[in-house]
Amino acid sequence: MSPAFDLSTVTRPLPRLWTYYVLQALMTGPLFPVTILVLYFRYHTLAYRFDDQGVSMSWGILFRREIHLAYPRIQDLHLMSNVVERWLGLAKLHVQTASGQAQAQMVLEGLPDIERVRDELFLRSHGGAPPPPAAAPSALGEELDALAVELRALREALAAERLRRG
Repeated sequence: MSPAFDLSTVTRPLPRLWTYYVLQALMTGPLFPVTILVLYFRYHTLAYRFDDQGVSMSWGILFRREIHLAYPRIQDLHLMSNVVERWLGLAKLHVQTASGQAQAQMVLEGLPDIERVRDELFLRSHGGAPPPPAAAPSALGEELDALAVELRALREALAAERLRRG
């Protein structure tokens, strides 16, 4: 990750998110006028704020919603995208906390370079530490590898014996 990436500059979703919303509204058929109006206001009021304490997301006109999550509360980050989102170069980042709910506390969508956003949120939520390195092979792992080699040799010996007997 290059040091030039600054999350604090990310405040609004990409215009491609509006394209996705229009396609989503078209799929509702006769409910299109209502759906497109709701999604229009969501897109135009959707705002993000990444600061030193956490991440905030707000949207809505009549029913204004704002969610703020402190970085230490973030437990899991899941990056998901469907076929249309991948086609448009979009993805959704589901942010979960230890609140006990099965669903994400916050879903970040329409962000540029979403993989880097995910990585940066991971680093900030874990105190700036990089992800833990892969565990070194344990003694059990080495034993299992040796056992696999031995089983492979035994299988080859049995196959050779079967061929010899014909």
